[in-house]
Amino acid sequence: MITTADLTITVTASDPVSIKNQLDDAVTLAMARAMRDGSHGILITQNGYGSFTVTLSDAVPFGVTLERRDW
Repeated sequence: MITTADLTITVTASDPVSIKNQLDDAVTLAMARAMRDGSHGILITQNGYGSFTVTLSDAVPFGVTLERRDW
């Protein structure tokens, strides 16, 4: 399941294939928004095994995607 709120996309899934597919979709959406705005990078945070957030962040330079774990 993918849900969005402002510039944050939440991805939750229970199997590796679904996680990969949903993260790919979320990053594609975030990249389109980042390209339109031209001022934020993409931050992917793993919050748990099958829980991730994909956000546009002004702390990440435009054109850069960073990954981190927060659990």
